[in-house]
Amino acid sequence: MCGYIRRVTDSPEVGNLLEEIGLGDLVPPLFRQAPGEMEHFYPAFGGNAERRIRGLIIADEGRPRLVDATWWFDCVARDDRLEVGKRTTFNARNLDSPFWREPLRHHRGIVVATGIGESKKIGGRKHQYLMEGTRPFLLGALYCPFPNGQFSCAVITRDAHLKFESYHDKAFPLFLPPTPEFVDLWLDETITQAREIDQLLEHPRLYANLEVEEVKTFKNGTVSPVATLLEADEEGDLAHP
Repeated sequence: MCGYIRRVTDSPEVGNLLEEIGLGDLVPPLFRQAPGEMEHFYPAFGGNAERRIRGLIIADEGRPRLVDATWWFDCVARDDRLEVGKRTTFNARNLDSPFWREPLRHHRGIVVATGIGESKKIGGRKHQYLMEGTRPFLLGALYCPFPNGQFSCAVITRDAHLKFESYHDKAFPLFLPPTPEFVDLWLDETITQAREIDQLLEHPRLYANLEVEEVKTFKNGTVSPVATLLEADEEGDLAHP
């Protein structure tokens, strides 16, 4: 499960990452909308359609653009807004389901993040873990465009990862390779299926070094110098038991 994302939007490293993956044109509009801010993104629990992932990267007629998308895929359009559905869809897990089939073929998006939050119940108590990247990273998402100009989205998750088992043992967010070649492929609306995408979904990898610390709250949590370091996977590392 991925239920919290943060981003230091105007970090030079965020800009550098976008430049490296061939999306440098998106840096000015992304920075302009949230100067000097730490952004916190939460799913739309409680039917709050205003809980959006700002700056979701999608392709529109072949060109990358930024949109703000309600973090809950199951929505319906009501006038100029969205109404959140009852189906829990802030993560997209069972991608073989007809519910996710079309968005996976045509509406793949990217979230640029600097940290995520995971949780695990241990001894009857919920423990929360803030995972900060040593540099920004990319997460795979699916999105739905609506006729009224609104968007909804879900973060893709896969089976549990060995390195994540101590912090969340049921699912693993889909990290994307930070290369221009893969990003172009992922965003291309005309490519409904590709071997590289299928391989990533079947064999997800941790592409970022993450510093992990237990926190009381994700929003106010900070990672200390003595945090546990989860190193990015090397080629051939086993993600699953």
